[in-house]
Amino acid sequence: MKTSEKHRLTVVGGLAALSLDAMASVAYGPEAIVIVLAVAGGAGLGFTVPVTIAIAVLLGVLTLSYRQVIAAFPEGGGAYGVSKKYLGRRASLVAAASLVVDYVLNVAVSVAAGVAALTSAFPELLPYTVWLCLGVLAVITAVNLRGIAHSARAFIVPTIIYIGSIMLVVIVGLIRDSAAVTEHSAAVQQQQLQTIGVLLLLKAFANGCAALTGVEAIANAVPSFRKPRAKRAQNAEVALGALLAVMLLGIAVLVEKFSIHPAEGVTVLSQVTEASIGDGFGFYVVQFATVVLLALAANTSFGGLPVLAQLLAKDNNLPHLFALRAERQVHTYGIGFLTLTAAVLLVVSGGAMNILVPLFAIGVFVGFTLSQFGMVRHWRATRNPGWRGRAALNGFGALLTAVAAVVVTATKFGEGGWLIVVALPVIVLLMEWVNRTYRRIGERLELGRTPVPPRPNSALVVVPIGAVSRLTRDAIAAALSLGDRVVAVHVTDPDESAKDLVAAWDRWNPGVDLVLLHDERRRLGDPLVQYLRDVKEKQVFVLIAEVEPEHVWQRILQNQRGAVVAHALRRRSDAVVCRLRFRVDERANASKALETV
Repeated sequence: MKTSEKHRLTVVGGLAALSLDAMASVAYGPEAIVIVLAVAGGAGLGFTVPVTIAIAVLLGVLTLSYRQVIAAFPEGGGAYGVSKKYLGRRASLVAAASLVVDYVLNVAVSVAAGVAALTSAFPELLPYTVWLCLGVLAVITAVNLRGIAHSARAFIVPTIIYIGSIMLVVIVGLIRDSAAVTEHSAAVQQQQLQTIGVLLLLKAFANGCAALTGVEAIANAVPSFRKPRAKRAQNAEVALGALLAVMLLGIAVLVEKFSIHPAEGVTVLSQVTEASIGDGFGFYVVQFATVVLLALAANTSFGGLPVLAQLLAKDNNLPHLFALRAERQVHTYGIGFLTLTAAVLLVVSGGAMNILVPLFAIGVFVGFTLSQFGMVRHWRATRNPGWRGRAALNGFGALLTAVAAVVVTATKFGEGGWLIVVALPVIVLLMEWVNRTYRRIGERLELGRTPVPPRPNSALVVVPIGAVSRLTRDAIAAALSLGDRVVAVHVTDPDESAKDLVAAWDRWNPGVDLVLLHDERRRLGDPLVQYLRDVKEKQVFVLIAEVEPEHVWQRILQNQRGAVVAHALRRRSDAVVCRLRFRVDERANASKALETV
């Protein structure tokens, strides 16, 4: 197997690396539904299973849809790729912006949730919440910088333990006739009850749809899989949808069976676990597995966002450095951006999950909706056998996700959701600005057009010098091979005498003219820039000779004149600036070379 394939994902590895966000939502998705329905009392909680079934239906629609997206767009991108091809460039940027926001928030929320569970178990760690969040984020970043396949292998065991634990809770709970522990389920808080209405059910549905975040991650990261990439990614997508649906429905059934109600300081999943398998060793296994997976769920974003950023960079919507891969087939800059933005959110929020959660899952439904509408156009354009049924399925999914997007935004707008409403267009405008900048550069470089045949121009090579030395000799030798005319220049103060330099130059007699540039303010860049403006040659090279010290710490001994001159020339002239590195490897020559800098 080639080294590049070795660092890519299998089906199991794909589930471990890219589905943790969706898997971990079992810990808060059912609870989000129960909290809303509980305001209507026991009658409201009786709708837990119907609402979860509706979410499972939407999950099935999304799973089938993204399975088709993977086949149609094996280069990855998910909602971005679909929108770009069938809905236009502007819609694709909206989809991309929604995915970027969701990926960043997923990292912040997942890390904060994992640390919150940890500080709940060990309250003495509460003052160090932010540092713990940053520490967890640093560990996940380090694992991903080693390569996504390495991170997948590291997360396989926790994922298997978590899935096995939840499935055990569901199976035992379905078999059990009565709850093993009833103290929480019996303690129903008295409150003013609301009637069950469409808006209440819609809000419960919208809240529960938080469990669907992460479903698109596999479709966004198809290039991360081993060959055949599309087939492996499709299998991973179906496995994710099936496992998530079974766990969500199982927990919902147990919520109704054991009459689980929201309780202060105790999660719904914890109550279901206690009622199903008791509060012994198995209970702590489930809790610990949940804590670990909530922290590791951030890995979904580390697998998906860098690939999305690569696609955006290739389309000139992000800086091209986001398209670069490191030796281990990771997008270093995409990972760095994700880590930095998530760290900022964690610091600003103080690592408080309740501040971040209202922002979560708003943007992802925008991407879901655009992807579904794009696939409807895909079926209409291809008209393969059975296209009407598939288009109807995607159309129904688009309607459901659009409703969910509106409801989630409306219900969470005052809780911080307005930030997402503002952030999405800002990100789109930034990508538009990047794209326009690249277009202008492309037009100036005449990209896509055949240029006229090249013709040689007379070239001038200017070599700034400070003294006659071996460094000067090497610079002049290199300059003579670059241009037709070579000139050495030295900047001096009018009051200073350059007689010693001129005398040394005459004795050496390299066959190159020496030009003295006078500047009363002892500047380096300005006189050289003015000199270059007055030369007649169209092609001008400036060769700056510099010493490359033997040790890094020796750089503080240098005067940095070369960097100052290079910066001034790049900003204020059209000259081609070349920096010649003179490496000092022998200790005997080091001190002498450094003296001449």
